[in-house]
Amino acid sequence: MSAPTAPAAKTERLLNLVLVLLYTRRPLTRAELRTMVPQYAAAPTDAAFERTFERDKDELRELGIPVATLDVHRGWDPDVGYRIDQREYALPDLTFERDERAVLGLAARAWAQASLGGAAAQALRKLRAADVERDEESLIGIEPHLRTVEPAFDALKDAAVRRVEVTFDYRRPDSDAASARRVQPWRVLLWHGRWYLTGYDLDRQAPRVFRLSRISGRVRMVGAPGAYEVPADHDPQVMVSRSVPPAQHSPAILRVRVGRGHALRRRARSVGDVDDDWSLLDVDYLDIDEFASQLASYAADVIVEQPAELRTAVLDRLRGALAVHEGRP
Repeated sequence: MSAPTAPAAKTERLLNLVLVLLYTRRPLTRAELRTMVPQYAAAPTDAAFERTFERDKDELRELGIPVATLDVHRGWDPDVGYRIDQREYALPDLTFERDERAVLGLAARAWAQASLGGAAAQALRKLRAADVERDEESLIGIEPHLRTVEPAFDALKDAAVRRVEVTFDYRRPDSDAASARRVQPWRVLLWHGRWYLTGYDLDRQAPRVFRLSRISGRVRMVGAPGAYEVPADHDPQVMVSRSVPPAQHSPAILRVRVGRGHALRRRARSVGDVDDDWSLLDVDYLDIDEFASQLASYAADVIVEQPAELRTAVLDRLRGALAVHEGRP
């Protein structure tokens, strides 16, 4: 297993310190904390431990965690101990209005199919543990779609956070061939339903915007973390908005099962009934890849009548899902 990054190691150390101070019944001295917190025990010298502990203690207090300093008497030698009072640390009871519960549930559903779905599910479990339930009735007919299905998302997000250079193959919109790029990632941004990367193209020696769906193959990290700095005045929304041309709408004719596809029905220009089981929708879309992925998520409840290229794109995604399910490459 690879060693944790510096931010991850610091977070783990602070968490260990909080747990030790929170669940002790008596104040703990510095000497005791050094033996109980693994990262302190690994400090090479007493001075290094003292510096680290002082920074950690001050940082916890800046975060609002009440680290109390108390006198400790052990025999004839007075000392100083530390402890976190659970009553001061605990949050007050949380209550949510009906509309707030609806928003919480909608947000969790929006990320249900994303790489952050685990975090959303964990947040909902914490709310349920506090007897806070989602308002499901307010969500009828709402089908949020916020996904990070692009394979490059996780690697680029991690690279941007750690400031690690990456290489990947990228296909321009006016070409079918992909070319290798070396990039210093700055930010990953969702813009008008699509994911983009802003960064510095090392080969072209200029800032560039990359659409994640046009990245093919694996994103490879090269070099050490913290190898560059993100410009202090960088605004990813402004950069993407200036680089991405206005999208043109394209029409599609969809056959949608009755009682399904509520999001598609709301955006349709017209809806007509074919029979008791199917409706015919006239819908505009901006991007064929994004729309095909959305339609594929409805499985057998949506059939693309026109155009043929959209139908082919949806079938490709369904065949790919079937191949993964059956374990085929």
